[in-house]
Amino acid sequence: MSGDQGRTRVVLVDDDALVRAGLRMILGGAPDLEVVAEAADGLEGERVVDAHEPDVVLMDIRMPRRDGLETTRALMTPAARAVRAARGRELRVIVLTTFDADDMVVQALRAGAHGFLLKDTEPRRLVEAVRLVAAGEPILSPSVTATLIAHVAGPAGGSGPGDGADVRRGDASTRLAALTEREHEVALAIGRGLSNADISRELHLSVPTVKAHVSRVLDKLGADNRVQIAITVHDAGLT
Repeated sequence: MSGDQGRTRVVLVDDDALVRAGLRMILGGAPDLEVVAEAADGLEGERVVDAHEPDVVLMDIRMPRRDGLETTRALMTPAARAVRAARGRELRVIVLTTFDADDMVVQALRAGAHGFLLKDTEPRRLVEAVRLVAAGEPILSPSVTATLIAHVAGPAGGSGPGDGADVRRGDASTRLAALTEREHEVALAIGRGLSNADISRELHLSVPTVKAHVSRVLDKLGADNRVQIAITVHDAGLT
């Protein structure tokens, strides 16, 4: 849901004042985005979110007093979401990290984060990510997608019969076999970290059609989010 006058309201939560200033400058150049508040740690961030009711939070992972993981979990509890829904509001969290291998990013996904970006993401992509997440589309930069897959899937662990890698590969291949040819193409694209708009261009499909395919892939694979689709593709040996 977008804020007043059709603008998306954004809160920045990061303990580095220079990072916040940079983000404010980048987002301030977009007429449809508005940075309404900032916070230097998770505790302050939760208070700021309650006070300003943003549409999107850009959340740092590592902060003093309370990190981004705990704060994301607190903001995305069913009770907190119900309170916002009663006010006609919906909150989405994008986790920002400087770490390619940060296991807290994986935990934040489970806590309810809607997107993950590295802090060195180019400004144009950052603005696009905020817009996509505000519109309800989870976003993952390709590099973060690869990191999450590697972390969650773990090492291949050898190639002998009956090892963990073979079990995962067989299970993933069986589940992917239930997809139609087009759904399979969409799943592979998600495995590469592509957004719906990217998939639309690559496969020459409309964005609504891509969204419909993604929904069916999630349902058929029993996945809760795009990262889980990507992990399945990885386990099947297709990335």
